[in-house]
This record gives sequence, C-alpha cells and structure tokens, in this order.
Amino acid sequence: MNEQILVNVTPQETRVAIVQHGAVQELHIERTSTRGIVGNVYLGKVVRVLPGMQSAFIDIGLERAAFLHVADLWEHRTYNHHQSKQNGNPPPAIEKMVFEGQTIIVQVSKDPLGTKGARLTTQISLAGRMLVHLPQDPHIGVSQRIENEGEREELRAKLTRLLPENTGGFIIRTHAEEATDEELTADVNYLRTRWREMLELTRTKPAPSLIYEDLTMAQRVVRDLVSADTQAILIDSKETLKNLLTFAETYAQETKDRLQLHQGERPLFELYNIEDELQKALGRRVELKSGGYVIIDQTEALTTIDVNTGGFIGARNFEETVFKTNLEAAHAIARQLRLRNLGGIIVIDFIDMSTEEHKKTVLAELQKALDRDRARTSVTDFSALGLVEMTRKRTRESLAHLLCEPCPSCQGKGQVKTAQTVAYEIMREIVRESRQFNPKEFRILASPAVIDLFLEEEAQHLGMLEEFVGKPITLQVDNLFVQEHYDIILT
Repeated sequence: MNEQILVNVTPQETRVAIVQHGAVQELHIERTSTRGIVGNVYLGKVVRVLPGMQSAFIDIGLERAAFLHVADLWEHRTYNHHQSKQNGNPPPAIEKMVFEGQTIIVQVSKDPLGTKGARLTTQISLAGRMLVHLPQDPHIGVSQRIENEGEREELRAKLTRLLPENTGGFIIRTHAEEATDEELTADVNYLRTRWREMLELTRTKPAPSLIYEDLTMAQRVVRDLVSADTQAILIDSKETLKNLLTFAETYAQETKDRLQLHQGERPLFELYNIEDELQKALGRRVELKSGGYVIIDQTEALTTIDVNTGGFIGARNFEETVFKTNLEAAHAIARQLRLRNLGGIIVIDFIDMSTEEHKKTVLAELQKALDRDRARTSVTDFSALGLVEMTRKRTRESLAHLLCEPCPSCQGKGQVKTAQTVAYEIMREIVRESRQFNPKEFRILASPAVIDLFLEEEAQHLGMLEEFVGKPITLQVDNLFVQEHYDIILT
C-alpha cells in the first residue's frame, strides 16, 4: 500500500496525518496543553469508595478524580480467573481491597471525556516496540492480530526461552513477528528497567504523583503507526527529526531510513491538502463523487449517519442508483470514522434497498473498509427498520471535540430562537416585572435584529404594551449581544 505519514510540529501542537493512495485516512493531534494521559502511571490516593457501584475515585493530581471499577483491579481479575473457577466463590468486593486514604499505583486506560474523569486500572502495562510488559502477571500472550496458531506458539516459546526468571508477563506485539533474539532481549531489558525506575519513584514521591509518562505523539508514530506499507515519514521540524532518529536508533531501527525532513517551500499539510480535509472533517456534510452525500451528526450518546442520493441520477434505474450510492457511502463512512475518530455507538441509515443481495454487498463493503481501521469495530446486520448499528472503540476525544467548542450563540443546539420569538419573550417579561416593580422606565437592551423588529413589524404591539404597563419603554442596541440574549433595565 502506498502510505505516507506526515508529522507537522509547532511548539504548541503536533499533528500527524496518515495518507494512503493520496487521501488522508487518519488525523492525530496532540497539544502541549491538552496532551492525552492514556498509558501514564500515577501514584494515586483513594478519596472515595462506593460499594454500591463497586468502584472508587482516585486522586491522581488532575482537576477531576479518576474512576476505578472493581473489574479493573488486578487482584480482582486474578482471583476471578483462578480461584472462583476452583471454589465457586465470587471475588472480594471492592471495599475489601481498597480503602479511603490508601496509596495505590494506577494506570490511565481512558482519557477524561467530557464530564467524565479518567478511567483507571491497577494492571500496569508498559509498551515497547516489540512487547508489552505486564510486571504483575506471569502470563505470556500474543497479539490477536497474529492469527496463525503455529506462529503464535513459536513466538511464545521463543520469548519464554529468552526471559530471565521472575520477570513478569509480556504480550508479544505484531512488530515481533520478524524480530531477532537480540531485539527481543533489548526490549525486555528496557521495559524491566522502566518498571524498576517506577517502583523506586513510588518510594520517594508523595501521592498523587506522576511516575511514568507515555511517549510523545511523534515517538508513538515511530513505535506504533509505522507498518511495512509505510514508505516515508515526513517531518517538518529538524529538532523533532533529530529526536526521532535517536529514538529509532534504540527502539525501531527499521524505521530510520524512512524518517525524512520536509524542506519544501509549501507547508507540509498544505502540500498534501490536509488542511482542507481537516476543515471538511469538522462539517456535517460529506460529498460523494457520484453526487450523493452523507450527513454525520455527533451527539453525547451516539453518532448518526444518514446517506442521501442527492443529485446522483447516473444509473439506469432507481434501485441501481441507490445501490451505487450506498456502496460509495460505505467506503466514505469508514474513512470518516477514522478521520474524525468517532467512537461509541454509531447508527447508519443507508438509503432503503429492496434487494437482499444489495444489502449484503453494501454490508460486506463496509466491513472490508473497516478492516483497515486500527480501532476495534463491530457491525450488525440491517435491522427491521433498515438501520445498521455498529460500535467503534473510543479511547480519546473525537476530532470535533478536540478542535471545537459549543457555539456561544446556540450553546451547541445548532439553532437559535428567531428574533420574533425573542421579542415576544421580552414583552412577556416586561408584563411580569411591571406587576412586581414600579420603575420609571423599561429599557430593552438587545441585538440589532431584535431592536429592528421592535421598530418595524412589532412597533404597534410595543406601543400597546407601553400603554398597558403605563410606563415608557425605550430601546437600545447592544452589538455584543447574540440574537437570543437581551436585558431589561428598570430605571
């Protein structure tokens, strides 16, 4: 596959775009002020235990306390896996394992999202290039992406042979498929050293404290995103390139030759049309080449996607038009999910198709396009209402949540009250206040559109109101007010 990774660096922000066959497929953005904390390890303090929810809140030094469920306690998982199968007894409740004021080593498994605090686990995992270290667990696992059972067993036996005694557990990553014994041993030594350094910090630092910080985005690109299909990693910062070359020398030597400095006159993201694609990814409407279009709406609970034929009339009959539009939309939707990093529950309303064969083909194309996604997805068949429900694993904020904020005019509703609606609200409020107070005058401060309405279409009604309350009503424009905002001053 023709794949390039573009790294755009500024002092405040690092942006990474994955481009395949000339089209951007993924965008990753990390800001210095809002850098994600997934993978970070903290020495935390238990501030509250909730037996009813079988969970606890842990202070790790963030604005909001982080959340730890009993199922994410390493002791609970170990007991549940071994002892409950032998004696049939349930694992201990959370109040038997943690207590308020206790210091505890925790790792962030999910960033804070919206009003929710970070999600924690006490099963620590440290990722390297070839391996993931599980210092508390003696188990040796193999990535699910390595599907051949013979290869899985061979890799497990190979790593077991290389490990010293009492080193904890490891998960073999896909990068280890072609790794030499020396590379695996180097990864083991690096990860064990990091774990010992963390344990030493727990003895010297107070709770809450950060004791391990995950790699920067640029480093994670080299460690996680580079594949055999990656032809080049273009970076527009000499300093970042230097740091990545040093990092690759130690942890990913096979990527060194692909690290390149972008030296063109045009900015890197502009040259590859990433800036335009980023702007489009923040809009609701996605145009299809056929003339159809897709509408994407993201809510707190789920994401809804609606497919429409638009101006596409090129097929011989309507059923063929619908089928071709849905096929094109399936690929566009899979790409947009990756590009926008949309996760959670997703409901897709394809255009209704009467042929079962067409439905199966569209679903197969959607699944085929989703197979290229790094995030785990699950897709159901068409429902009785003709909807396709799917889920996509969500571990970080979507592109829109990262780059945007609710509109100050509509507060995120997507619409504002009309000037006429606001004018009638103002008049009703004047009536209410006239019954409670006895001012000399009512002065209305409102947006230009509302004031213009009072001076023109609603002038007669305003005059009738003035006569009804028996007080003069004056108007004043405030250009800083949006249409829904107003103030009534009693003088």
